[in-house]
Amino acid sequence: MTSSFVTEDFDASKWENIEPYANDLLTRELTCSGCLERLIKDSSTLAEHVSEAGTLLSIAMTCDTENSSKLQSYLDFVENVQPKLSEFADALNRRMAGHPAVEELPSRYDLMIKCIRTDIGIFREENIPLQVEEAKLETEHSTITGAMMVEYDGEEKTLPQMAIYLEDTDRSVRESAWRAITARMEQDAERLSEIYDELIRIRHQIATNAGFDDYRFYIFEAKHRYDYSLDDCLQFHDSIESVCVPLMHQIHGERRTALDVEALRPWDVGEKSGGGVDIHGRSPLQPFDTVDELISGCSNIFHSMSPELGGMFDMLKERDSLDLESRKGKAPGGYQANLEKTRIPFIFMNAAGTQGDLMTMVHEAGHAFHSCYSSELDLIDERNPPLEFAEVASMSMELMSHPEWGEFYSEEEARRAKADHLEKIVCFMPWMATIDAFQHWVYANPEHSREERAEHWLELRRRFGPKTDWSGFEDLKETSWQGQLHLFQVPFYYVEYGIAQLGALQLWQYHRRDASDALSRYARAMSLGNTKPLPELFGAAGLNLGFGEEHVGSLIGELNEALTEIQA
Repeated sequence: MTSSFVTEDFDASKWENIEPYANDLLTRELTCSGCLERLIKDSSTLAEHVSEAGTLLSIAMTCDTENSSKLQSYLDFVENVQPKLSEFADALNRRMAGHPAVEELPSRYDLMIKCIRTDIGIFREENIPLQVEEAKLETEHSTITGAMMVEYDGEEKTLPQMAIYLEDTDRSVRESAWRAITARMEQDAERLSEIYDELIRIRHQIATNAGFDDYRFYIFEAKHRYDYSLDDCLQFHDSIESVCVPLMHQIHGERRTALDVEALRPWDVGEKSGGGVDIHGRSPLQPFDTVDELISGCSNIFHSMSPELGGMFDMLKERDSLDLESRKGKAPGGYQANLEKTRIPFIFMNAAGTQGDLMTMVHEAGHAFHSCYSSELDLIDERNPPLEFAEVASMSMELMSHPEWGEFYSEEEARRAKADHLEKIVCFMPWMATIDAFQHWVYANPEHSREERAEHWLELRRRFGPKTDWSGFEDLKETSWQGQLHLFQVPFYYVEYGIAQLGALQLWQYHRRDASDALSRYARAMSLGNTKPLPELFGAAGLNLGFGEEHVGSLIGELNEALTEIQA
């Protein structure tokens, strides 16, 4: 071993290269708390290399799902490295948590040791092959959805590229585009249902192997959700039903009246976002034509907000850490990934020139800023915050960037874009509750039939969803959950968006009163990474973590006031 424990150039995508370092960590002599601290530091260094190797393979695969070599390299890592890493991590966790000197460690390690003990409690060796199968099914989902193309308007287009047609003022264009999209999705609906059936079975087995009644209780432990419960989530759903759903129906009622239609159809309003065609008949907002315009405009936005944010964003371009255009074979969606060894964020998205793309860019940039702010923290565990707060970083950046949207728009267009964003927040919250409640039911009832699943999905849509007329498309409505990739690839990762949205709205309140103060709060809290429990991360920015109707109502109330001002 080198004096720095690992060599900088070692290939951490192969287990045979990782194994000597793993064995060193498992067998070296530990005589004091200082030795244990060195073990933690060295294990973090190894984890940085391995994490970055796996992340780069995943990025390569999602950027080019049709490349069999990239797919196989990623699957090799999933099948041949991750299982051994799971066994090694459990052995190392037990060594650290079980060492007498653990009680002598400084308090900075308290949260880390708490998480380690949780991981030890739920680890089961028999779950390793199940987790490999789970990862392979998730990869198949990426491959299927990444291959979805539509012949439309004389060209082959990706589904993200079709989004612009759903904002066309000609209702017949919107309908034909929607039909083309859903017809393409319907081709794979049966296989996606099969994948989901199998994922539910595997995840339930993982949970029962670990001693839990069902996957809900397992995943709350696995996600280290110490600061809120299943019941808190159910209360959150109720609060959204009371506060957001009536306002959503009001917004949609205004849309129906303005469009002069008897009922809104699926091509008149976005099921997830609440957005859609402009109700005043104006052309779709198109903030940019090329990815270069998107990058340069966002650079100007962030420099206007603060030189610090602008410098961070420019670094992403300089380090070739942006893959933004939509193209055939590219996985759908958008994400920000941390390259832990080099401590550089990477942003992936599918830009097609829409306002939604601008929002995605600003959102993922917020994640990247969070990563940059916490990059000076020493240990990998200290740099990876809980998702509930990671999404505060991104969602608050969306809201705090509002004053700078003139970079892409005229004054009238900017007002329109801001109003659209605020309306979408109102409409997103019920969708979030729908997806979260759906998962709670799915995993509480793992033996359900597809018919029962469809009926419960429709019941949730009646509770939380828009009053959209799906006549003639009833079968599609029953499987419309398939459009939410989180259900397949990151189970129970959705309520975090709702929790974070409440935090983001609070930061936005500060920003409306004093922009400099809000950005200082942002920087202070984001710099903490994962060194504090969730309520303390919220508290560092002056935010409250809550789920009750009064809390939700006060935030949505100010949002509605701002919306009224913009639209006046």
